[in-house]
Amino acid sequence: MALIELREVTREYHMGDVLVMALRGVSLDIEAGEFVAIMGTSGSGKSTLMNTLGCLDRPSAGHYRLDGRETSTLDRDELAMIRNRTLGFVFQNFNLLARTSALENVELPLLYAGVPAAERHARAAAALERVGLGKRLDHTPSQLSGGQQQRVAIARALVGEPRVILADEPTGNLDSATSVEVMALLQSLGRSGITVILVTHEHDIAEYAARNIVMKDGQVISDIRREPLTAELPA
Repeated sequence: MALIELREVTREYHMGDVLVMALRGVSLDIEAGEFVAIMGTSGSGKSTLMNTLGCLDRPSAGHYRLDGRETSTLDRDELAMIRNRTLGFVFQNFNLLARTSALENVELPLLYAGVPAAERHARAAAALERVGLGKRLDHTPSQLSGGQQQRVAIARALVGEPRVILADEPTGNLDSATSVEVMALLQSLGRSGITVILVTHEHDIAEYAARNIVMKDGQVISDIRREPLTAELPA
């Protein structure tokens, strides 16, 4: 059984009097430990698919099973629990609290989960160490480069020990060299067994994923597995 299973998933919504079909019968499996890039132009359905995978949006029809659980039957609290325990999110704009240290930013998911302070500190520090920021615990976002801010965001996604990382255009605000550093980090997470699902419109970034899914008009039009490029960290 795959970690992620979608069967004939449809998502429709109304914009005024217009019915928009954002997803049209999408079926796919994603195995544990895969590194997948989802691509497509604006309006292709890739963001709706990401929101569905992240339990932020419900299908209008079809089935989405995450780790064997049918998500359509879960209530809001149960979906929130899955997001907190199984999924980690990384965004293009980092979404860090400006006046808060790297350590405190990474602690936030654990704070919401009611984890005791000492354990929060230890797990957040370990997550920052894992992304190469063990010496920047007290730095605020303004004291960090864009790449370092994204590393903090990745550490925050990791601190809950998720099985899946969902990264929405994580290199969109970064230069080319820094983008490669972030991809090297995501590849290392994939090698550790975490499933990484990346939404990107950049073909050169998608080449670092072992599987490329291309969306158009709410459908999967291409699903290719291949040997990915290896992202190298600078010496």
